[in-house]
Amino acid sequence: MKTGLHDQAAPASPNRTKASSWDLWLRYLIPASILLLAVCVFWALMQQGKDADTPPPKKQVLRTQILEVQSGDYQVWVPSQGMITPHTEIPLQAEVNGSIESLEDVFESGASFKKGDLLVSMVRHDYLNAVDMTKARLLMMEASLELAAANHERNQKVVADSLIPQAEVDLSLANLKQAEAAFKIAQSEYKQSMKDLERTHIRAPFDGRVRDRLVGVGQQIGPGTTLGRIYATDVAEVRLPISTRELPFVDLPERENDPPVKVILRDALDPDNAHRWEAVIMRCDGMLNEDSLEVHAIASIEDPFGQAGLRQTLRMGQPVSAAIMGKRLTNVVALPRKAIRELDQIYLVDPMTHMLSKHRISPIWRDEVSVIVRDPMLPDGQWVATTHLVYAPDGTKVEVIPDLSDDQEKSKETLASDK
Repeated sequence: MKTGLHDQAAPASPNRTKASSWDLWLRYLIPASILLLAVCVFWALMQQGKDADTPPPKKQVLRTQILEVQSGDYQVWVPSQGMITPHTEIPLQAEVNGSIESLEDVFESGASFKKGDLLVSMVRHDYLNAVDMTKARLLMMEASLELAAANHERNQKVVADSLIPQAEVDLSLANLKQAEAAFKIAQSEYKQSMKDLERTHIRAPFDGRVRDRLVGVGQQIGPGTTLGRIYATDVAEVRLPISTRELPFVDLPERENDPPVKVILRDALDPDNAHRWEAVIMRCDGMLNEDSLEVHAIASIEDPFGQAGLRQTLRMGQPVSAAIMGKRLTNVVALPRKAIRELDQIYLVDPMTHMLSKHRISPIWRDEVSVIVRDPMLPDGQWVATTHLVYAPDGTKVEVIPDLSDDQEKSKETLASDK
C-alpha cells in the first residue's frame, strides 16, 4: 500500500475559483438590473401621466365678514350686582312689664301686616286697676281744686269789704296753688296709666312683614324685650358696588339737589326671567372702600312686593344684577367684541382693494357686547373684519362675506337707538 502526498487530491486553483464567482454574479446581476431599470422607467411614465391629469392647487383665499363703521351716540350702562334689603327694619320691642296673653296670626314669620294691626296682647288686669285708681285720684284732685278755687274767690270778695284779714286771702291762694299742683300730678298719673294700658297691646308701626318671631304665649317680658324683627314693605334697597374705573361714566347723586340715577334690575338667580324692576339711586356711601376700591350706591325700589299688582315680587335677600344708567358718549363707534384681537388690535379692510391692515385701538368703554372707541382711523364707511383670522399679515387680500352677524346688528341697533 502506497502512502504519501501522491495519494491526496490536488487543491483547486485560485484563478479557477475566482472565475466561477464572476460567472455566478453575471448570471444573476445582469437580469436583475435590467428588471429594476424597467420598473423605474414604468413608474416614471405612470407619474408623468398622473401629473398631467391633476390640475395645479388653487391659492387659498381668506374670507371674512365685515362691519361698516357708523359713528353715533352710545348710552353707557354700568353693570353691578347686589342683594335686596329692606329700607326700614326694626326689632319689635315691649315697653311695659307683664306676660304675653296672646299672639296674632299676622305675627308669624313671613306674615304680612298693616300699620296699626294688633300683633301681641299682654295680660292687662294690673294696668286696668291702675287706670281705675289714677282716674279716681284725678276726680278727687279735681274736686279739691274746684273747692280751693271757690274759697279763694269768695275770700277775695270779702276782703274788699274788710270783713276778713288779708292773711286769709293769702292762705286761700296758697291752698289753690297746691290744689292745682295736685290736680296736675293726678292728671299726669292718669295719662301714664292709660298709656301703659295701651302699650299692653303691641301694634304694627307701619305696613310690613315679619322676619322672625322670638316669643311665645305666657312668656314674661319687660321694657326693651325683643319680640321679633319686622320690616317695611313700601320701599326696598340694594347696595351696588361701582369700581373706580367705572365711576367716571356715572353721575352719582353726591349733593342734595342732584337728580336720581336710573337702574334696571334683573333676577340673578334666574337669567331666563325676562322681568325687569326699575330702581333709582338717591344716594351713595361717599366713601371709597379701601380693600375693593369701590363706591357703593344705594338704589331704592318702590313697592318691591308688587302689592299694586303691576309686577313680580322681589324678595328680601334676593341677589340681583343691575344696569346703572351712565353717561351718553357722543361721536363714537361701537365695535363687536369678536372683532377685537389680542392687544386691542383690529383688522381694517380696504373697501376698494379688500386688503387687510392691522390697527391698534384705545377703547373708551367695554361691555358684554361692544367695545366703544373714538378713533380718526375709523371714519364712517370704513370696513372692519369681524371673522377670526388665524394668520393674516398686512396686505393680505380677503374675500368679503356679505353677512351681518347678531353682534354687529346689536352694535348698530345700540347706536341707532341712541341717536
